[in-house]
Amino acid sequence: MPPIVHGFDWPDRLVVGTVGLPGERTFYLQAQTGARLVSVALEKEQAAALSERVEEVLDALMGEEGNPFSVPALTPEGLVDNAPLAQPVEEQFRAGALSLGWDPTTAQLVIDAFPIPVIDPDELEGLEPDDEIEIEPDEVLRVRIPVGLARAFAKRTREVVGAGRPICPLCRQPMDGDDHVCELPDGFR
Repeated sequence: MPPIVHGFDWPDRLVVGTVGLPGERTFYLQAQTGARLVSVALEKEQAAALSERVEEVLDALMGEEGNPFSVPALTPEGLVDNAPLAQPVEEQFRAGALSLGWDPTTAQLVIDAFPIPVIDPDELEGLEPDDEIEIEPDEVLRVRIPVGLARAFAKRTREVVGAGRPICPLCRQPMDGDDHVCELPDGFR
């Protein structure tokens, strides 16, 4: 059965935001067009990697001779979005994988979020370790955004990811207040 596609072409809004306090935040990728709203939970690391990759793709496109897709170097002023997540935040699914593509025919980035696959253990019986299995997702969030909105999305996502707990400069782990104790590798005392 083909997956349900929650598709957003030219959405009114695409943002990453959080619910909860630093250290206990849940990250969401949220797409909205009019009253239609889809929220997908994701890990902080997934959000950070997505924003980094969006920036890389935009910078590569901007570097093409003559910047044929009019990719902005900075976030266009009118596209800055610092508003909180739209309510209600109802998790459609938790993202297991994200993909990023480019559609030159519409000059849009294409972001796909796939749920964490659910595997029935009975289906694994009799398989050898080298056997491959195909897992079809039940649903996917597919969002197509123009380059200006993509630049704004990446900037906001970096800011949201960076707004959490500070990172210890020694062990590179999040610090929970003044009682942080580093667990450094041997030789770093």
